Amino acid sequence: MAVETPICDFGWSAPQFSLPATDGKTYTLEDLKGENGLLIMFICNHCPYVKSVIDRIVRDAVELRDMGINTVAICANDANDYPEDSFENMAVFAKQHGFNFPYLHDDSQNIAKAYNAVCTPDFFGFDKDLGLQYRGRLDASRKDAVPDAKRDLFEAMSTVAKTGKGPIEQIPSMGCSIKWKAA
Repeated sequence: MAVETPICDFGWSAPQFSLPATDGKTYTLEDLKGENGLLIMFICNHCPYVKSVIDRIVRDAVELRDMGINTVAICANDANDYPEDSFENMAVFAKQHGFNFPYLHDDSQNIAKAYNAVCTPDFFGFDKDLGLQYRGRLDASRKDAVPDAKRDLFEAMSTVAKTGKGPIEQIPSMGCSIKWKAA
């Protein structure tokens, strides 16, 4: 079942974290912040929505880095029920898709809960002061690629890099629900 993200809560402050990455390092929010902002996305390896857009995500991360916006991906899915989303498989997925940004593991799921992440992919675009400016979709593709789709996320974060503000009109991201652990 597809889930959509809530509307952007402009200015909401990014919660702090310290999480292990597939490159063997541990990263904090401050380590990752770019000169003009930070894109945090909750993704996973098995989701068909993520699989259909991952190459465009990597492309956009490269272009955004040149504008002073850093990118980080976080996987919070329950790997016991979804073994394809295990930490070991995250490293394989990152390598296969040429990730040029850290891929972090939120095994406790506390960070996903702190961000109120609801689906994969779920994008959080922050300004240079780590205030939320974008909580929308990557583009119009959803699960199936749309040729020449408007690059909503890229355009929004480009504007954030230049002006510090995200667009007022944002279309929610849609994807598979976060796979929460049983209570």
